[in-house]
Amino acid sequence: MEYIALGRTGLKVSVAGLGCGGFSRLGLGTGNSEADAIRLVREAFSLGVNLFDTASVYGTEGVLGKALKVLPRDQVVITTKAWFPSSRVRSAVDRVVASLDNSLKELGTDYVDVFQLHGVSPEAYDDVREVLAPVLLNQQAKGKIRFLGVTETGSSDPEHEMVQRAVEDEVWDTVMVAFHMMHPNARTLVFPRTTANRVGTLIMFAVRNIFSKPQRLKAELRELAAAGRVPRWLGHAPNPLGFLLHEESGGAASLPEAAYRFVRHEPGADVVLFGTGDVEHLRANVAALLKPPLPETDRRLLAKYFGQLVGVGLDPPTYMPGLSLH
Repeated sequence: MEYIALGRTGLKVSVAGLGCGGFSRLGLGTGNSEADAIRLVREAFSLGVNLFDTASVYGTEGVLGKALKVLPRDQVVITTKAWFPSSRVRSAVDRVVASLDNSLKELGTDYVDVFQLHGVSPEAYDDVREVLAPVLLNQQAKGKIRFLGVTETGSSDPEHEMVQRAVEDEVWDTVMVAFHMMHPNARTLVFPRTTANRVGTLIMFAVRNIFSKPQRLKAELRELAAAGRVPRWLGHAPNPLGFLLHEESGGAASLPEAAYRFVRHEPGADVVLFGTGDVEHLRANVAALLKPPLPETDRRLLAKYFGQLVGVGLDPPTYMPGLSLH
């Protein structure tokens, strides 16, 4: 495993982080048992993964806590989140503390390494900064939180408006950002400022459905080609991103591998989060994230075809916060 310092936090974190939400929720979302999920977390740790990202809304804090119980606390980095509808941020002072305390109880720990406000929309940011941040700083002073973070809403904030403001404040030590091969604008809008301000980045949406489900990719490219946003041939090719698959000459063996390698080696991308409920899939994801960058020719083609795209492939699970309540 490879490790880096997460921004100004100084936390030594694995470049691969296990996301406990997404569509799989450690396998709980696809029919696996709690025991299976516990084995998955411990296998991830055995592979060198030391950052585990969860949230109250995922319903996985409890199982993550059980999985980590046998591990030395100082060898794992736990990040979790609390979410509130945008219209109710000002009334959430007591609830954010209650959410933190419940997360600590579920996780079986006295402190959270990074406590994040989940899915903060641009219109809610001022209230979050003025009302909730001081509450969290107070909890940090009590030792319940080591560092503070915010996560963006992804599909409803494709220009990263909230994060662009947050990284200029001195409150947030980390941000969670959507970034992938067909939604690369964080490269210019976010990463230069997180690097300059030493804000750690957690990367979401590296693969998700668009690169793991061929039919989803083909449907998306047909729509983009019809709208003139990508070359017409990409909308009709049987294997539109096949130019990335040439393992014998340094390319990727699969599209998910290409997607992980693309994100992993982007300057400014610290931890790439991935989700899974399957041990073999877990091992494949970690292996992909530890491979070298994609060949320069492939990266140039990705920039040529998709460098201008914004907001593509950011479909969150239906239970995710921010989909209906604002």
